[in-house]
Amino acid sequence: QVQLVESGGGSVQAGGSLRLSCAASGNGYSTYCMGWFRQGPGKERERVAVIDVDGRTNYADSVKGRFTISRDNAQRTLYLEMNSLKPEDTAEYYCAARQDYCFFGWRGWKYEFNLWGQGTQVTVSS
Repeated sequence: QVQLVESGGGSVQAGGSLRLSCAASGNGYSTYCMGWFRQGPGKERERVAVIDVDGRTNYADSVKGRFTISRDNAQRTLYLEMNSLKPEDTAEYYCAARQDYCFFGWRGWKYEFNLWGQGTQVTVSS
């Protein structure tokens, strides 16, 4: 079972960029669907982006065209490249893992993740 540690958060002005990383320890990383979630102040946790075992990706509408999720299986690391940041992107960002595929064809995507990191704070000022 993998363990997850996020890094790369910080404070940035609107329009700026940040790159989040999530380092995984343990075996079997390449067989996990991985995702980034976030929880802003006073808000519910929301899915940001997901990358499946085979590299298929899925993004929330609010970040499409601005954020890019990627994974390096050799380094057991997940990334989230965030560009054109907005104040509404301010949140605690969490890395998550699911030991299965996430995309099941006509049945769509499953987002039940059972492994979570501790989070990294992203603050975007206007």
